[in-house]
Amino acid sequence: MKKKLTAVLKYLLFLGLGIFLVWWSLRAIPDEKWGDFKASLSGARYWLILPVFGILTLSHWLRAKRWNMLIEPMGYTPSMKNSFFAVMVGYLANLAVPRLGEVLKCTILARYEKIPADKLIGTIVAERAVDVISLGFVFLLAMTFQYDIVGSYLAELLLPFMKNKQGELSIEKILVFVIVLCVIAASIFALLKKFGNNPTVAFIKKTIKGAFEGLSSVTKMKGKGIFVLYSAAIWILYALGTWVGMWATIGTEHLGIGAAFSALFFASIGMIVTPGGIGAYALFLATALEKNGIPFELAFANGTLQWFAQFIIVLIWGFVSLGLLPILNKKKQHETS
Repeated sequence: MKKKLTAVLKYLLFLGLGIFLVWWSLRAIPDEKWGDFKASLSGARYWLILPVFGILTLSHWLRAKRWNMLIEPMGYTPSMKNSFFAVMVGYLANLAVPRLGEVLKCTILARYEKIPADKLIGTIVAERAVDVISLGFVFLLAMTFQYDIVGSYLAELLLPFMKNKQGELSIEKILVFVIVLCVIAASIFALLKKFGNNPTVAFIKKTIKGAFEGLSSVTKMKGKGIFVLYSAAIWILYALGTWVGMWATIGTEHLGIGAAFSALFFASIGMIVTPGGIGAYALFLATALEKNGIPFELAFANGTLQWFAQFIIVLIWGFVSLGLLPILNKKKQHETS
């Protein structure tokens, strides 16, 4: 009961944060610019949702294909249709409750492919670890294409904490910042070691260990080159989808692929912050576009449209997958019953 209450409160907290970010973003648009915001959305090229639908569907298909590659070394060969549908149902669940989708897609594949769910959970940890590394590469690409923009934005966030009253970089503050980071890291390590028997600490240690084991299994798997290729292709398709999405609204259609990588990096962080990225995805993407010289009202209009497109794609494929899974597996279930 206590765990359920904690989960509900956590969900309401992050949902509330998402709603607040929507309100805050809309409030940031000056009264005289509301007409531009509305005109950008009303005059948008909504037909571009179709190619974005195809691009993102292909990325989700590759994600399912990559997941199968992690499962196969355990001695199981799930069908692509079941893996893909499980992935899409997982995304649908994440719109409601963050991280629920990871558990649900394992449950679905375990049910229809007769694979132990606990083994599938291990592959999810490995997937997330690979995605974190992939996001790091997206950041490097964003820095390569737009060092001045991304670098200046990060400097805006970090430098105020490292400057003195005269506005100059303070060596003392930088040293304090580094020392604080080291102390935090050492404290976390000490706490994990001291309270190793605590259920929460044990879970954290198990998750970290699972991530390292998952990454280790990737280096040992057959066809790891293909696995890396799939991982790269997934994120390149995400960037391509973001770029095509930029063509949809007035004022952002001229931006290049470099801006798309920058927007993808910040928007991906926004997707983690709130359920389904509500509020945060559009705001973070708009911030990246604003740094490219786009007025905030036009940038936020594009971010809102791109979030809506992803929401619709997940909604469609999620419910289609829920409907098709029992139908396409009816014969298999009949044979095992």
